[in-house]
Amino acid sequence: SVCALMKFWVVVASLDHAQRGIKGGFIQACHGKVPPLKRMMPGDGVVLYSPKETLGGRKAVQAFTVAPGIGYVRPGEPYQVEVSEEFHPHRRDVDFLPHRKHAPILPLRPTLSFLPSGPRWGASLRYGLVQIPEEDFERIAAHMDIKQE
Repeated sequence: SVCALMKFWVVVASLDHAQRGIKGGFIQACHGKVPPLKRMMPGDGVVLYSPKETLGGRKAVQAFTVAPGIGYVRPGEPYQVEVSEEFHPHRRDVDFLPHRKHAPILPLRPTLSFLPSGPRWGASLRYGLVQIPEEDFERIAAHMDIKQE
C-alpha cells in the first residue's frame, strides 16, 4: 500500500471545539497536551469524532464531524498557543478535505474494527486520540462522501 508508513487517527472533540479547529486548520487533542500530537507525523490521516455538541454538554452528536472533519497532518511540529491566561494548548496543523455530509457513528459501528462490540463501545474513545486501521479511515471517508486519491 502507498500508505504503508502513514498512520490514521480519530481525534475526539466536542462539536464546537472540532468546528473551531476546522475553521483554524488545526487539531488539538486531550485538552491541548503535546504527547498525543507528537505521535502523529506529517501526512497521517485524521478524522474528528464528536460525541457531544459542547464540552461537558448533554446533547449527543455521535458523528464523525461535519464541515469538514477529515484531513491530513501538515508538515511541522506541534506548537503552543495562548487561548487565555490560564490555557496554553498545543496544536498541530491539518489540511481538512471538503466533504458533503457527516457520518453518524452508530450505523458504522459494526463495521469499524477499532471499536469493541457491546454497550460500552464509547469507552474506547475516552482517551481523546485513537490510532485506527487504514480500512476504517477509508470506510469513514466513504460515508462522508470523500473520494480518496
